[in-house]
Order: sequence, then structure tokens, then C-alpha cells
Amino acid sequence: MIATTITAVRGRRVWDSRGRPTVEVEVSLGGDAVGRAIAPAGASTGSGEAIDLRDGGAPFGGLDVRQAVGHVDGPIARALVGRDAGDPAAIDAALIGLDGTPNKARLGGNAIVATSMAVLHARAAAAGLPVWRLLAGGKPVRLPLPEIQIFGGGAHAERRVDVQDFMVMCPGAGSFAEALDWTAEIYRAAGALMRRAGKLQGVADEGGYWPVFAANEEALDTLVLAIEAAGFAPGADVAISLDVAASEFGRAGSYRLALDGRTLDTAGMIAMLEGWLDAYPIVSIEDPVAEDDAEGFRAFTAAHGGRCQVIGDDFLVTDAGRVERAAEAGAANAVLIKPNQAGTLSETHAALLAGQRHGFGTIVSARSGETEDTTIAHLAVGWDAGQLKVGSFSRSERMAKWNEVLRIEESLGTEARFAGWSALPFRRDS
Repeated sequence: MIATTITAVRGRRVWDSRGRPTVEVEVSLGGDAVGRAIAPAGASTGSGEAIDLRDGGAPFGGLDVRQAVGHVDGPIARALVGRDAGDPAAIDAALIGLDGTPNKARLGGNAIVATSMAVLHARAAAAGLPVWRLLAGGKPVRLPLPEIQIFGGGAHAERRVDVQDFMVMCPGAGSFAEALDWTAEIYRAAGALMRRAGKLQGVADEGGYWPVFAANEEALDTLVLAIEAAGFAPGADVAISLDVAASEFGRAGSYRLALDGRTLDTAGMIAMLEGWLDAYPIVSIEDPVAEDDAEGFRAFTAAHGGRCQVIGDDFLVTDAGRVERAAEAGAANAVLIKPNQAGTLSETHAALLAGQRHGFGTIVSARSGETEDTTIAHLAVGWDAGQLKVGSFSRSERMAKWNEVLRIEESLGTEARFAGWSALPFRRDS
């Protein structure tokens, strides 16, 4: 008999990849199993996300989390000690009820999500299983197609480039390990190209190169050159993925592209992206218009969803109800899955399942403020999401996730299956 009664819940103040405080939670079970997890934090956030509780005031720019940690040690611990960790839905329901707000504002989304994830790790430890295998429950899984940033922009690089992420995907690779090999060569080639051109200014929040480009299209041109310089065929072996994060520079149907010195309406924004789709090997675009532009999402998906993954991030905020409504309206064909947007793993999984029911692409994603926590690597595999977005191919908080999936792939041996092109919600030949 596996002992899964929660005996202790402890909060801890730790640090994220931007040197900011965040919340770690440690959950102990009666059989001496222990699980730990750390809350990430986003820079580009949707208005519907669960809210991190920060202390305010002068220390650390108001970003300290002592109140959130206190809520873990106080009301959250009192509510969970004695409960069965083997019923995660009940645990998450208790956390939601204890907070009592629609956006986790009272106890803090950071305190709640770290607790929800720590309970998962404790359950896996008690069962003697890796987290991904516990989640899979014996069902077949795929190794996710990685979506990896090469150039950072938007809120991740002081808005030096309007588009937030210029990424590569390697659906033509034969394995997850090979996809990382290819990406490493592209990342290296991109750095060499930028150094020679005098365009390199360091790295952005998620580890991608911080560029000095004269136009958004220059980033796309350089990315194609990097793919070719690394010895791969753009569009066949390797494709481009964009996170436009349009909510960062657009509102009420008006989009101000600072780098290009122009303002576009929704139709103009869609036309610009259509031109990029025609000119470059782009297979995925995240938040092509702002979160308040549902009709823009619908129009873009209707026009280009047959040849491009159209991802809702700020638009859908890992919310099952929003995913359902978007599917009914034809307003996206993929959803980004971020546990701290929802606040609990039960709500996160519900959003992913809603997407899968409607044939959406599902992409488990990290945040710009990350840590060594590898929970999302296990979610991507165990829930058979098909795709994983972690950031770039540098910095240990990013590499920890990629390396964890490598270990999972190795453990599967001959049973390992790489998602590749099958992860994308459109036919490759369409």
C-alpha cells in the first residue's frame, strides 16, 4: 500500500533566472516521499492569467514573495496536511476554494502552482515512478517537438525587435536528440553570422541572441541564413516559428511596430504576416494579433490555419473554457499550455485536453523567468502534448528541461517515438 497522505507542506523563497525571488514548495507524504517544485514567472503576460503575489515596497523592486511563502506555510499547509495526495483533483479544488478569487490573487498564483506541482512530484516519488510515467498511466507517449528560440525580442529584449521570439522547429529530425543536435548547429551558426555583421548584443531573457536588427524581416532573413549555414534545408528539415506577442504592441485593433516605424490595423497586421508566410518557411505563429482581437484571430486562422499553426497564448491563457470557445469560433488551431497561467495542474490539464479534443496543437511552455525545475518536461511527455517550448539553447534554466527530455527518450529505448511533423495541427502537404 503506497502512503500518500500529506504530512507537511513547506514554502521556501528561492531565485529565478532573472535574479528575482520566487516560490518553491516542498510536500512530504506519510511514506517519506518528498516532492518539490518552483513557480516560474512571465514578462509578457495575458490579462486573464493567474496573478503572482508580490510584496510591493522597495526591496527587489517590489517583487519579493514573502507573503506568498507565508501563505504556503500557513493556510495552504493547514488545508492540505492530512489530505490524500493520490487525489490531485481534490487537492487542486481545495487550493482553488481556499483562495476564493478567479485569478488566484489572494494566496498568489505563484504559491498555488508551486504547491500543485510539488504534490505531483510527491505522488511520483511515493509510487517510485518518474513524473512523466505517472502522468501517462500506461498510455503511449511521444517525445515532443521542441520549439527553440534563436533570437529574442519584445518584452524579452527591451523591445529591440517587435516580434518576441524568432524560433526554429526541427520536425524533419528522426528523434528528440537529433532535433537538439540540429538546433545546436543553427544556434551556433546564427551567433557566428551576427558577430560577423556586428549585430550581436548579448542574450535575451530566454537565452536567445539579443539582436540589433534594422527591421523585423532582417531577423527572418538571418534565421534562414543560419539554417542554411548549419547545413539544413529551410522548410523541409527545419522550419521557423514566431511568437509575435501582439498584445505587447497592439490594442483595439491598432498595432504599433516601433522597429519598422509604422502602425497597422488588424487587416494590415494579417497582411504583413501573410507576406512573411509566403516568403519564409514559417509553420507556427503565436498570438498573431492581440488578446482583445478575437475577430482578428478568427480571420487569421480562417486564412492561414491550413498551412500554419495559429497559437493562442495571451488570447487563451491556458483556460479550457477559452479553448472551447476559440475552437467553436475557428479562432485558433493551437494552444500554449503554461501551468502558472492557470494556477493548478488540474486546470492546466483541462486546457490541454480541450485543445486535443478539437485537434489543436498543444505546446507545453516555460516562462521568461525560469528555474532549474523540470516539471514541464514531464508534462509535455506524460500528457503527450506533442510540443515543448522552453526558450533558447543556452542558460541552465533552459537546458535543464531539454536535458530532462533527453533522459526520458533514453529511458524509453526502442519504444521512443518522436512527434515530428505529427505534432502540428495541419497537413504538411496542404
